[in-house]
Amino acid sequence: MFISLEGVDGSGKSTQARLLVEALGAETVAIREPGGTDAAERIRTLLADPAVELEPLAELLLFLAARADLTERVIRPALEAGRDVVSDRFSDSSVAYQGAARGLGVGEVINLCDTSTDGLWPDLTLLLKVDPEVGLGRAQSEDRFEAEGLDLQREVAQAYDEIAMIAADRVVVIDAAGTVEEVHARILAAVEAHRE
Repeated sequence: MFISLEGVDGSGKSTQARLLVEALGAETVAIREPGGTDAAERIRTLLADPAVELEPLAELLLFLAARADLTERVIRPALEAGRDVVSDRFSDSSVAYQGAARGLGVGEVINLCDTSTDGLWPDLTLLLKVDPEVGLGRAQSEDRFEAEGLDLQREVAQAYDEIAMIAADRVVVIDAAGTVEEVHARILAAVEAHRE
């Protein structure tokens, strides 16, 4: 099963992705977006750099390039080998950040994401829902997106709410308030329910 974790910056995705990988077992493949291949990690460094200014379309295309490489080199081979894959972000991030918040258009970005992954979308997306103010307060890095502040995070949160409605067949909203253990328990319950 291919599982992605999504949410505003500081929602706990990275922590919960790590815990989910541990819970699913040693055969589980853990990835982060952008990243996971040499090329994608280099792109990640560029995208996160607060000193780099990028036009929204250029930003999106960098994400798509990293995702295309990751999909073909890591995700598809793992899934074909029968392994679970857990991703800290995937295409829904581009839909929320670049499609909605950056104004490139949700439908247009969905189509481009579809092209870049040859139609691959997660079987299950766990949307960690937290107030954007709380999330930004928790965020621990100084990347370009966090540096843009609360307005961006609010737009992204609203976009994620819309994605959850549009893609209700695969997106499960997880209350990310509470302890790490409480949120982890909610995630495990959602994964088990999806496997049934």
